[in-house]
Amino acid sequence: MNHKKNILITGGAGFIGSHVVRRFVTCYPNYLIINLDCLTYAGNLENLTDIESCSNYRFVKQDICEALSLDQVFKEFKISDVIHLAAESHVDRSIEDPLSFVNTNVIGTVNLLNSAKKHWGNEPDHLFYHISTDEVYGSLGETGFFTESTAYDPQSPYSASKAASDHFARAYYNTYKIPIVISNCSNNYGPNQFPEKLIPLCINNILNSKPLPIYGKGDNIRDWLFVEDHAAAIDTIFHSGKLGATYNIGGLNEWTNLQLVETLCDVVDKKINQPIGTSRSLITFVTDRSGHDHRYAIDASKLQTELNWNPSLEFEEGLSKTVDWYLANEDWLKSVTSGNYQEYYKQLYNNRK
Repeated sequence: MNHKKNILITGGAGFIGSHVVRRFVTCYPNYLIINLDCLTYAGNLENLTDIESCSNYRFVKQDICEALSLDQVFKEFKISDVIHLAAESHVDRSIEDPLSFVNTNVIGTVNLLNSAKKHWGNEPDHLFYHISTDEVYGSLGETGFFTESTAYDPQSPYSASKAASDHFARAYYNTYKIPIVISNCSNNYGPNQFPEKLIPLCINNILNSKPLPIYGKGDNIRDWLFVEDHAAAIDTIFHSGKLGATYNIGGLNEWTNLQLVETLCDVVDKKINQPIGTSRSLITFVTDRSGHDHRYAIDASKLQTELNWNPSLEFEEGLSKTVDWYLANEDWLKSVTSGNYQEYYKQLYNNRK
């Protein structure tokens, strides 16, 4: 079968990537979707068992840091477009091991851009879509929002590596005319998220009566975006975004970490039929991490007005759906929290107390 597009989605076995892969495979049967992932601890093909037999889906186990192998993928599958999600993404890990973030997030991105430059040349009808984070903008005070023109001010090795990859994408657009678009999103939550991130970590710990670690006083503020709304925004930007443009994607949901965890405790308590407030006793304040940004808040008005995208869920509804998924998939949760991750979390928690 000849496909209209052969789209390479990097990091497609990860949290956000798996939702994007599923959406494109199911919504666009005339596209061939090639999921490229090296299957680190955060990549899990169990996230995609429902679509793995689809005729327009392929999986390639590959590291974006291996430039020659990437060239072969571009050649073999005649890649027409890239949606680039593969990244090391956890701030705490970047503090412990910044070089791995440089290798994957910066060198890996440049490898992909080089492959696109080599195989696309000056041909029309290609797109390199680079997905990034609002953390590149640094930290906000009590008021104001990040816009697409906010100056970059990354505060952690993770955000610095993502900022560098954004700059390389723009440089390849300006220097080599590689057709690119970039989006910067706020904190994602939802099904399939690896439980080192706040919401699934707390759900897992509540179910196992373990401490719920909150950095500092819990007054750091984040804007929360349901992952399926993010996938819908990526779909919209991929098909309608302006070349060379940046779009901010936010959920319009600002919560302090403490407010979020307290609300999450009450939601889980209700769903597992224990007295409301029981799980709040597990909340444990730990020493704040280095370079912890105080507040992120996204102004997504450009995406809303130019491309007519809006989040579909209020945070409370998305949180309820998320908890339902983890309660229905406790086997998945147990499998990804075994072994090396448990030891990593134990060391992290002990170091931060």
